[in-house]
Amino acid sequence: MSLDDLAVLLSRCALVLLFLPFSALDKLLNFRGAVTQAKQAVAMPALAGAMVLLGLATEVLCSLSLLTGVADRLGAVVLAGYCAVTALLFKRFWAAPDFRLRGPSQGRDVFWDFLKNIALAGALVALALSGGVGLRGLLADPLSSTHPYQHRTLP
Repeated sequence: MSLDDLAVLLSRCALVLLFLPFSALDKLLNFRGAVTQAKQAVAMPALAGAMVLLGLATEVLCSLSLLTGVADRLGAVVLAGYCAVTALLFKRFWAAPDFRLRGPSQGRDVFWDFLKNIALAGALVALALSGGVGLRGLLADPLSSTHPYQHRTLP
């Protein structure tokens, strides 16, 4: 493995580290707690459980896609959507009764978590559109790869 390949692999590991292994493992080890948290967004326990399982599958499959480079553009877009939906459903800073700019504020803490999710979603979309593919190229071939471990020399 070249130094370039190692740098790409390490940066992709850092990008998905939150999801795989930590969040995915947490969902497995604390499934009931994850379902309880999902009930904040949906009242039906069966739907909450399905949401947790779908989240687990998304975290594992999309993270593996990004690490291997197989259909990694689609994996990045799906994971970006997951981050955005998670931010909207579970990082609802606007609903916090104590959102303040100064002093202790749970609402402000949740706001920062919301922004981190949105920033991660933006980074994942940037990765999906990288290499000059753009949105049209991604839509034309959603299973394409960024070929992260094939390096070309600059002209």
